[in-house]
Amino acid sequence: MSKNTEGMGRAVVIGAGLGGLAAAMRLGAKGYKVTVVDRLDRPGGRGSSITKGGHRFDLGPTIVTVPDRLRELWADCGRDFDKDVTLAPMEPFYTIDFPDGEKYTAYGDDEKVKAEVARISPGDVEGFRHFMWDAKARYEFGYENLGRKPMHKLWDLIKVLPTFGWLRADRSVYGHAKKMVKDEHLRFALSFHPLFIGGDPFHVTSMYILVSQLEKKFGVHYAMGGIQAIADAMANVIRDQGGEVRLNTEVDEILVSRDGKATGIRLMDGTELPAAVVVSNADAGHTYKRLLRNRDRWRWTDDKLDKKRWSMGLFVWYFGTKGTAKMWKDVGHHTVVVGPRYKDHVADIFIKGELAEDMSLYVHRPSVTDPTAAPKGDDTFYVLSPVPNLGFDNGVDWSVEAEKYKAKVLKVIEERLLPGVTEKITEEVVFTPETFRDRYLSPLGAGFSLEPRIFQSAWFRPHNISEEVDGLYLVGAGTHPGAGVPSVIGSGELVAQMIPDAPKPEPTAAVAPKARSPRAKAAK
Repeated sequence: MSKNTEGMGRAVVIGAGLGGLAAAMRLGAKGYKVTVVDRLDRPGGRGSSITKGGHRFDLGPTIVTVPDRLRELWADCGRDFDKDVTLAPMEPFYTIDFPDGEKYTAYGDDEKVKAEVARISPGDVEGFRHFMWDAKARYEFGYENLGRKPMHKLWDLIKVLPTFGWLRADRSVYGHAKKMVKDEHLRFALSFHPLFIGGDPFHVTSMYILVSQLEKKFGVHYAMGGIQAIADAMANVIRDQGGEVRLNTEVDEILVSRDGKATGIRLMDGTELPAAVVVSNADAGHTYKRLLRNRDRWRWTDDKLDKKRWSMGLFVWYFGTKGTAKMWKDVGHHTVVVGPRYKDHVADIFIKGELAEDMSLYVHRPSVTDPTAAPKGDDTFYVLSPVPNLGFDNGVDWSVEAEKYKAKVLKVIEERLLPGVTEKITEEVVFTPETFRDRYLSPLGAGFSLEPRIFQSAWFRPHNISEEVDGLYLVGAGTHPGAGVPSVIGSGELVAQMIPDAPKPEPTAAVAPKARSPRAKAAK
């Protein structure tokens, strides 16, 4: 039996990140026998977790902004998302703590938001409202339109260029906020969101202000059990469909036939898995440079990939604290601790590649919402600091620098947010850009794959259907529509739109009963 015949009706998905799991669920609903392969010990990719000393450390994304996207995915597979996962709405969404003592709290309630803006800068209420109106327009065009359509044809780009012009896609997110409000606290509050999808707010297109509308329209939610709970539930759906999720298994290469069609994958141990459809949820850079290393490529060559701008790196410190559940009562689930510099610090990270002395931090405290995140009476935290990726010749050796940098992070949160935390820390795990490179095979240790600048978005981003190999599809943060939970889930939807239903097995021909001979009839 040939490999092509052997792989008929089979699909393999490389990587059990949220994009890969979403694609696998949809292919299972289309009748494919799906095998998902991942090198980690748990599904979820960057949305997986590590449990240590009773503390569950959610390693990556921490919020769900478009729960309807998940509900649609489950419904298309004949399932009910809310029976598998419990979402807790956040109110308030988060708090931003500025170095001058000012705070901005983001709410879902419009009147509370208006009052918060008026308290900080009464003259900016109208500009803030106008910014949110612009965010709505960009959401409708960028998310509901472009974000839910494949963008692999040049004509798809050309026909929307006038709208890009009308929406001032050439202006940066910060530039747009600066046009609308005068107060620097509010300018930060309206422009920092791209950092959570790997973008420089002073250079990424203003299309990304649509994130503000996602928060306003759908709210901010937390999945009880963390994003890990969503990933585990997705893996269970795949298994219920008759598929398989192989963990602790690494892919070495995508197999390609002489006529340029993906025919399956080869694992590190030499095992080959034939398939009619191959979906890669590995980073697009890793997919092309490593998994297709023996294939001539015309668009995504090593040289072209090396010239792309990759997102920043991340320093993430996960730690548990003992007996602190009733401490720091004003510290909620999500807090952004802003450093003394904004534009110059962002330039250090993205442009200069310098590891600055100062920092801005995102602090996640899931134990105030989810009792499963920590032992009773204790707390679980993660503190994230954007840092340069590994592509700069800056002399940073993270094997040496990690402890020094952690001490700086601790000093900031001890002074600004969690007084007395030093004596309460028990368990801990530290991730640096080198961890992202080694654990997730992320080029340059980038936290979010390619930076979402205007000429690295939509058609300019690696396509969901590969130009290099027939039958190969890409999902995840490095492809269209980009990083962030709604987008990577959406990439699975886009891929499913382009893949036909699995061929139905040929019906077995019925064996007709033998006709009786005239002699038999006469005997009867």
